[in-house]
Amino acid sequence: MLQTVWVSSAGSWALQDSDCHCGGQRRSWKCRFLRTIIQHPCRRHAPKRSRKARMLRKIQICLCFCFVSGILYEISLLSGCVFSYLPMAQQYLTPEQVLNLGKSIIFLETTERLEPPPLVSCSVESAARIYQDRPVILFMRGLTNETALDLNTSYAAFSLLSSMKNVFIFPLQMETVFQETPLLQWYNQVVPEQEKNWVHVSSDASRLALIWKYGGIYMDTDVISIRPIPQESFLAAQKSRFSSNGIFGFPARHKFIWDCMEDFVLKYNGNIWGNQGPFLMTRMLKTLCNLTDFQGTEDHSCQNISFLNPQRFYPIPYPAWSRYYQVWDESPNFNHSYALHLWNFMNHNRKVVVAGSNTLAEKLYKTYCPSTYEDLIQNARQRDFPGSEDAA
Repeated sequence: MLQTVWVSSAGSWALQDSDCHCGGQRRSWKCRFLRTIIQHPCRRHAPKRSRKARMLRKIQICLCFCFVSGILYEISLLSGCVFSYLPMAQQYLTPEQVLNLGKSIIFLETTERLEPPPLVSCSVESAARIYQDRPVILFMRGLTNETALDLNTSYAAFSLLSSMKNVFIFPLQMETVFQETPLLQWYNQVVPEQEKNWVHVSSDASRLALIWKYGGIYMDTDVISIRPIPQESFLAAQKSRFSSNGIFGFPARHKFIWDCMEDFVLKYNGNIWGNQGPFLMTRMLKTLCNLTDFQGTEDHSCQNISFLNPQRFYPIPYPAWSRYYQVWDESPNFNHSYALHLWNFMNHNRKVVVAGSNTLAEKLYKTYCPSTYEDLIQNARQRDFPGSEDAA
């Protein structure tokens, strides 16, 4: 029979066991065992204790309470409750400390820009809302340790995102990221100024290294999350027999990602867009699986890797990307999707979300990144009525 021990009040332990009789001849081994641990004899015939003994008892209880509190704190870290403890010290955590918490959602900005545009802000915010128990990290190439100190006051988007308890914004230091990977030798030899697709190539490399080292999910900065992805090891089909590298997830040190990094270096050609990105993922997947066409909304799987249906992330394919910025008679429900890729590379920032336009993209902003949308409205008001804030 199991014993139940609880704390009924400060310094008072109680033992629930009908077989424990400390006053008679009968004393179960369970009573003796618990008395040995908590040093608390039954009170019925306990002699008066000196002040020193009572003080020692109180110290024992305090130490025991501290020990139990420490255990509960460690359990909370493992159970995904860590972010209720982080906001006060959030700015002092290093990238590695956050990544080591596990199951991060990772975004990369490999341009030099320091002000994330609304679509980037929406992508990060939506992920932070959908994955509230996981770190959401935005790595920025243009950010340095010096500029990181003044994020909240310098840029509105930084203030918006950093106010979310599980969002972290860090400088992207590629040489550090590529350490202990096949990509370091390539990085030391390549000349970025001579690479016409350097922004994309460096992003392709960085996402592989980060997911291999720490695990988690990588997402492009034009992906709006709408519900959690249940799979741990997955690639996203952009269409039948063709994999995207805009969204993928794996545990740390997964062999598939290591093989991708080796292929990246072996077959490197920076002049071909996507050669180190979706084409790499597709050719590596083909070495493991006999890819077939998707029928309906089912997913494919081989070698413990899920190859997710195009409906999961690409219900609107890239030739129709502009439909996100159109008004629909009836908005789709995206019931089969985990996130939506808005194809910003195809858009080239030509079309943006306009408050009051009633487009599909505006509705997505309202639903999945309301803080970004509210900021969008305020900025529009300031442009239309420059003196409105001062007058108020």
